[in-house]
Amino acid sequence: LQTYLLDTVPGLVPEDIKQKYPADKTGQINTLLGKNPLLFDTYLKGAIEVDVDCLCDGKDTFVSGILEHIEEAGIHSGDSACSLPVHALHPDLVDELERQTAALARALNVGGLMNVQYAIQDGTVYVLEVNPRASRTVPFVAKTIGRPIAKIAARIMAGETLENAFAHYGPLPDPRNPGHIAVKEAVFP
Repeated sequence: LQTYLLDTVPGLVPEDIKQKYPADKTGQINTLLGKNPLLFDTYLKGAIEVDVDCLCDGKDTFVSGILEHIEEAGIHSGDSACSLPVHALHPDLVDELERQTAALARALNVGGLMNVQYAIQDGTVYVLEVNPRASRTVPFVAKTIGRPIAKIAARIMAGETLENAFAHYGPLPDPRNPGHIAVKEAVFP
């Protein structure tokens, strides 16, 4: 990282800043960035990407689907195939994904739908993105588990509890075992 900063970033520094700090690369970088942080992402080689959709009423959370991507993490979810239920994740890891998703939904005070994208590398769970809204996977999850997830979310957003909102559409399904395997595949023109 230090090599990258000191060898690469100075090439991006405007001439007026270079003239102000002619022999001080760190001063040049700090002046260029000001109070703005420089963020670096690390590619998680060989990681599995997972999408988790849930419903939350601010207190109770229902994980409606955990979709395991077929391609490794880093492929855009719109370009990736995935399966529900998961096919290669250990049940303890699925428990952890559910726990983390519920904790995020409560912490964000979600009232409706939330989608979380995770990467899993060597048993460690990394949060890639949290979207407190419906995602492109909601229709797929709804069809797979046989419940109108968007309608249930709308009822929650209108003030119903998760339990009451679901009661209109039958008992809570088991997304870990929907009785079949569903695969979402990208379709390109």
